[in-house]
Amino acid sequence: MSRTPSAAGVEAAWAAIPEVFRGTPQFVAERLTRSLGVRTLVKVETVNPIRSFKGRGATWFTARRGAEVGPRDRGRGVGWVTGSAGNFGQGLAWAARRAGIPLTVFSAVAANPDKVAAMRALGAEVRLEGADFDAAKDAARAHADETGAAFVEDGREPEITEGAGTIALECLEHPDPGDVAVIPVGNGALIGGMSLWIRHRRPETTIVGVVAAGAPVMRRAWETGDPSPSREAPATCADGIAVREPVPAAVALMREVVDDVVVVGEPALRDAVRLLHETLGLVIEPAGAAGIAALIEHRERFRDRRVFTPLCGGNADPALL
Repeated sequence: MSRTPSAAGVEAAWAAIPEVFRGTPQFVAERLTRSLGVRTLVKVETVNPIRSFKGRGATWFTARRGAEVGPRDRGRGVGWVTGSAGNFGQGLAWAARRAGIPLTVFSAVAANPDKVAAMRALGAEVRLEGADFDAAKDAARAHADETGAAFVEDGREPEITEGAGTIALECLEHPDPGDVAVIPVGNGALIGGMSLWIRHRRPETTIVGVVAAGAPVMRRAWETGDPSPSREAPATCADGIAVREPVPAAVALMREVVDDVVVVGEPALRDAVRLLHETLGLVIEPAGAAGIAALIEHRERFRDRRVFTPLCGGNADPALL
């Protein structure tokens, strides 16, 4: 990371991100609130070309860093390489195609086939390697070293974190966003960026991250400051937050701005997907529904609080649905 993400960067990102990814719906979900017993404002990040929030950070990264890929490299097909479970790969593919930058994405062998197909449809070369997302990311690093392409890592690049932070910028424009932000934790860009802006504009807000019980390493890293990989492979339906190897820069930022991190089990994640479909008519993938899963599993903790949470991905595995 050449610099650290900042609130000023979040503001600059919002002005540069294409309108198709900005101004997403947000509202107090009354049926959901009644079901949970918790006043819940949702920020719907699935109504865009890639059905997730990742377009925000990817387009800001491209606006700031795209010029680093020169005409000669583009002509040789050398541009960017990344590892992704699918949503970030789609965001970067959308932005790279728009900028004329070649992109190779490495995903796990068992990656969601719909996400893989979507990345390819957006112009990315997709290679399936490794048993999980972090193994695929290792393959992406090796490919970058071999070819001279630039390795782009979600959670490490400050622009990606700042782009994700624009979600909070919009949330806090609501007349009463709430007093607790409940945010899924994957590689850390989403919670880091949102928390940066919340601390800047509404520091009294309590910020709670959510990890899956089958992929809890980011909670341990946040508690201890130790970003070493987990010894166990992730085991969760929430592929978007199935992290095994924390990004040190993201952990460091989380430790500065996040109040707590809670763990949710597979039943709560699945129940959250069902509940959002029943009450809002939305198909939200488990990682994108992790905030709602926290309200289900830790209901008493949030009772009588006013919560806001992003529904940050709608690319659910067809088998899960």
